[in-house]
Amino acid sequence: MLKLPEYMGPLAFGVKMGLIVPGMDIVETVFEQLVHCHRDGLLGEGDIICITESVVARAQNNYVTTADVAREVKEKLQLAPESRLGLVFPIASRNRFALVLRGLSLALPRGEVIVQFSFPSDEVGNQVIDPDFARSLGRDLLTLEDLGGQEFPHPVTEIDYIRYYQKIIREAGATPRIILCNDPRRILDYEPDAVIAADIHSRARTCAAISTQHPRCITLDQLCNSGAIYSEWGLLGSNISAGEKIKLAPREGPQVVTALQRKVQEKLGVAVEVMIYGDGAYCDPTTGIYELADPQPAVAATAGLNRFREGIKYKYLADQYYLEEGKSVAEVERLLQEQKENPPGGEGGEACEGTTPRRMEDVVASLADLVSGSSDAGTPLVVVKGF
Repeated sequence: MLKLPEYMGPLAFGVKMGLIVPGMDIVETVFEQLVHCHRDGLLGEGDIICITESVVARAQNNYVTTADVAREVKEKLQLAPESRLGLVFPIASRNRFALVLRGLSLALPRGEVIVQFSFPSDEVGNQVIDPDFARSLGRDLLTLEDLGGQEFPHPVTEIDYIRYYQKIIREAGATPRIILCNDPRRILDYEPDAVIAADIHSRARTCAAISTQHPRCITLDQLCNSGAIYSEWGLLGSNISAGEKIKLAPREGPQVVTALQRKVQEKLGVAVEVMIYGDGAYCDPTTGIYELADPQPAVAATAGLNRFREGIKYKYLADQYYLEEGKSVAEVERLLQEQKENPPGGEGGEACEGTTPRRMEDVVASLADLVSGSSDAGTPLVVVKGF
């Protein structure tokens, strides 16, 4: 079994798996690759096995259609063909929201879909309108008339999401209305029959604000969250697929990771942790886009990852012992090792200053997402060692 040399820290590598198609047993498919890793000395005690949510959902055949979405939203919100539906704070995304929007709009062939964007950007940093232009208007609510026909292409995708979402709604047969406002309650000025809080991370707060004044408000995770094809996350974390299909996030994630963990222990005699990961939780400094369009970085994780990662402030203590107290290098190294093995309790004082505790599953999922990438690397399985 490969043992990392003492001079090495954490290590993560991607494992190629080939094509994953609906109907495959994802636990068995991943296990087969881990057998190869184990044979080659690349799998050991305490390793973390990370599987991207995309292949898990695909193996589960976890797809709905836009017609399914239309049918469910009509039933859950008691919508008639001519009803008026409000969508508050959707993200500006072709991959994540375009087909969801089409499905919702199909429910209202003679009705109206009112989209309320936050501005100047959505909650994950996608620019909706130019910030300087928005600031120059000095208003808290903007309509298309206020925008004066100007186009606002996204700085990366070059898509004008205001016009794009209008087009999707029209093609589904409904009438679009677009407003921009950061107060979710302003959607009620347009008298919707029902409202969907379409944001991701702030959905509960958005829905609560609207629900105090409107009896019919739900969030995206309350759609497609039951039935024959479903995800516990509903439409959150869904992705565009082929044709009119929408791929949901995986279902029964805790059962999947636990089953794989048990199989590796029983068949290979190795104790590992397992997670299903989605988007990493980091902000791109160039574009300002917060990559986390999934509800959280880890869709599911085994129990050992459900804790915070924290420790001593290594750099601070090294400077304190060596520069301020004049201790030798050997003494400093001994003291640092003692601090690591017996970290200070409570808040830790200066020894832990600046070491913000982070959830293990969030950090590891972000690492796995960066290693696997999102294009054609073909490594939906990532092994993390020494973490």
